[in-house]
Amino acid sequence: MQLHLLLQQRSNSAAVILILHPSYFRSMSFSSTLLEQAVNEFAKLPGIGKKTALRLVLHLIKQPAEETQFFADTLARMRKEIKFCTKCCNVSDTEVCNICSNIARKKQIVCVVENIRDVIAIESTQQFNGLYHVLGGVISPLDGIGPDQLTIEALLHRIKEDEVEELIFALNPNIQGDTTLFYISKKLKDQPIKITTIARGIAFGGELEYADELTLARSLQNRQPVASYVSMK
Repeated sequence: MQLHLLLQQRSNSAAVILILHPSYFRSMSFSSTLLEQAVNEFAKLPGIGKKTALRLVLHLIKQPAEETQFFADTLARMRKEIKFCTKCCNVSDTEVCNICSNIARKKQIVCVVENIRDVIAIESTQQFNGLYHVLGGVISPLDGIGPDQLTIEALLHRIKEDEVEELIFALNPNIQGDTTLFYISKKLKDQPIKITTIARGIAFGGELEYADELTLARSLQNRQPVASYVSMK
């Protein structure tokens, strides 16, 4: 049975009929099980639908076999060998990442971020020369994420051990980010450490990784004391 979508034109009494064939609503059908499996795996990636997955797989099929093999080997090796820095929890090829091991970085300044993507975003501005700490998320009771699921205790230990002088919060400007900022700030209220947060050049509810480099750089440069942003009582 065909599906008719009737759109009434307001300018006159005429009507436009759009006839959609039933096959438009069916799932994709494949002549190859291998192709279908590959498309299904690609479609599991964030932001990738079936049509995009099919386009990517067909692109790989057209490539020389050695290039496709190199692509597959790179993914497999990355998943098997990649590590998390023992100091900041960023991704690394070694036990300690190249940022933490760089003697030119200011080790007394630590920027606290939600995830690895935020590290990449801030590094792209080339305006920050301190170190990072990746929390691995933010406190979100509705999602079942509490302080124990994050690397907060590792951060508190690191602050004491490395004698950190300034902690910069660069969390996404939303309720979860603010809750996390408030929680950690309360934990550090008796510590002799400067606690700041990036300026809100990013709209509330936005995400750091999607901010342009100029906005992010200015937010870092114009950071403000946390005490002026949240109550420390």
